[in-house]
Amino acid sequence: MHRKASFITVIATALGAASLGAVELPDIISDNAVLQQNSDARLWGWSEPGSKVTVTPSWDGRERTAKADPTTGRWEVTVGTPQASFTPYEIRFDDGKSPATISNVLIGEVWFCSGQSNMEMPLRGFGHQPVEGAAQAIAYSGKYPHIRMANVPKLQSYKVEDKVPGKWLVSSPENAAEFSALAYFFARSLSDIIDTPVGIINCSYGGSKLESWLPKEKLDTYPGYDMAAEEKIVDNPNPWHRIGVLYNAMLHPVIGYTVKGFLWNQGESNVGLHNEYPSHQKDMVELWRKEWGQGQLPFYFVELPPWSYGNPDGTDGALFRECQHKAAEITPNSDLVCTTDLVYPFEVEDVHARLKQPIGERLAWMAAAKTYGVEGIHTQYPRYKNVDLRGDKAVLTFDNKWGGLTPNLNLQGFEVAGEDRVFHPANASENWYTMEITVSSPEVKDIKAVRYCFRNFSPGTLKDMLGLPLIPFRTDNWDNN
Repeated sequence: MHRKASFITVIATALGAASLGAVELPDIISDNAVLQQNSDARLWGWSEPGSKVTVTPSWDGRERTAKADPTTGRWEVTVGTPQASFTPYEIRFDDGKSPATISNVLIGEVWFCSGQSNMEMPLRGFGHQPVEGAAQAIAYSGKYPHIRMANVPKLQSYKVEDKVPGKWLVSSPENAAEFSALAYFFARSLSDIIDTPVGIINCSYGGSKLESWLPKEKLDTYPGYDMAAEEKIVDNPNPWHRIGVLYNAMLHPVIGYTVKGFLWNQGESNVGLHNEYPSHQKDMVELWRKEWGQGQLPFYFVELPPWSYGNPDGTDGALFRECQHKAAEITPNSDLVCTTDLVYPFEVEDVHARLKQPIGERLAWMAAAKTYGVEGIHTQYPRYKNVDLRGDKAVLTFDNKWGGLTPNLNLQGFEVAGEDRVFHPANASENWYTMEITVSSPEVKDIKAVRYCFRNFSPGTLKDMLGLPLIPFRTDNWDNN
């Protein structure tokens, strides 16, 4: 797919300059907005340069004032928000000439969601790619008017922008079809758990690389990444891979809108770059946290889905999933949900798997337990601990094996290899008393390594008693480079 560089959007031109003598608000501060509860919520806009702007929220009637910048007319205030409720409020912005008011504002929990197409994918699905349960979710979405979503449109720019479209919309059958499916299911589940309005800022772009969401200043520190040189490429075969342009056009204009945390679903476009990805993701998280200025905001993300990635039996995707877990380990207040089990066998050539609801729910459980302190919610995935090699058998032990691992089912996805490093499908059985799993293969007489779901496309069946899947693993390091 080829697109000309002229399609790279310069947002300032599309939106126009601020109108002098009138309060202008960014789209992210609009009717139906959700503001973060119990916070100093950040509000901003533009007015006549040098003018005084008074901001008055209806929940306390107290005026806050700010002075518009003498050159740009930009102003900013913070307002203390109350505890979350389902009561709608208004906020009035007055510059003494042409005031503005936003209505139907709720106080609740706000999450910033970003990534590529599996985060972008709306409830209506993509062409020939449905979201399972979408018809029901859309039909009943009117039961959740306290869930709101602001969709930042897909735009690119090599210039740092300050404005971007994307007003808040209320959950309803009329609006919900265009909501990010994963983010909507997250919001619905989280709202049900903590009984609070939830707002989602959906800032995602299909096909984007992680480096698309970083600024030029950071990219210039990476060998092989040259944003200035890339800008000169007129006919880019993969324009959605352009680096830095999504940070400039989509993310920068909404930076600082007070949130509770970040959700991230990205990686397909970075497969093959597993050696550098953990440090780049850590850099991105640290930079976002610094720019939001709210401390160590939680960062929860989604494991790369099973897909062919050019070869179903290849291991690039498996190596990338492994690197994602490394990224979580080196990034404070960060964690990820495993999705090995959330794909159907017939989706081997479909990168947009239809099971978005359980992914959203798992993210919501993680947030509820780790961010909101809801006790009793299960979020610890079973993971490989140790292997005992016994000739033609290998005995595996695990951490977080809550209650046992999938009894009475065929344990698929295990492979073993000998000195020749050729992997063969393995038979697996569980000792219900020790919760160990023994694997073997008639093709391997002296096992040297064991792998589980360590292929590009290898759906997992092994789960604990509450349905959380075993994280894919390998006991060797043979593919390291």
